[in-house]
Amino acid sequence: MLIVGIAGGTGCGKTTVVRKLMSGFREGEVSLIPQDSYYRDNIHLPLETRLNLNFDHPDAIEWPLLIEHLSELKKGKSIHQPIYSYLTCLRSDQTITVNPTKVVIVEGILILTQKEVRDLLEIKVFVDADPDDRLARVIRRDLAERGRSADAVLDRYEKTVKPMHLEFIEPSKRYADIIIPQGGENKVGIRLLTSLIREHLNG
Repeated sequence: MLIVGIAGGTGCGKTTVVRKLMSGFREGEVSLIPQDSYYRDNIHLPLETRLNLNFDHPDAIEWPLLIEHLSELKKGKSIHQPIYSYLTCLRSDQTITVNPTKVVIVEGILILTQKEVRDLLEIKVFVDADPDDRLARVIRRDLAERGRSADAVLDRYEKTVKPMHLEFIEPSKRYADIIIPQGGENKVGIRLLTSLIREHLNG
């Protein structure tokens, strides 16, 4: 099994890169594990407190569960991936069954910050983008998908997204085997990564 990690700052275009990658393969060849599914379940906290948590700090993720699930997939076992809601900041009672495939893509802003996760990755990718471009994408996404106001998005960006990017995410770029600038617009980078994965599938 080939496990590929795709990291990068919030709004850098990781999701677009992953979508274009996966579109080049048949269903059942590649599985996707989003880091965001492993946000801690903060059911003990009131909604207002949950909405103001720092989701860009490594402590927000339940790393032991993610590591356990990647290890189980590597052993050829199925896992029950959590489902996380950005609107309630809670995990669903339901899960998604993920079966082992030849290639697993792990995607998330913080995955290269954790040595235990990096040790499970055969290919480590960092999707890079200018801060202004990332902020613009974050504003559009959070307004459309996460029910936040523009003021709330900008406030969160200044208080947590930007400082956490500088402290944790940007430094993790040094662990990457491949850096893809310009996110999903970098056709050459995506073709290179696709060919590496296809080489493994055909090997």
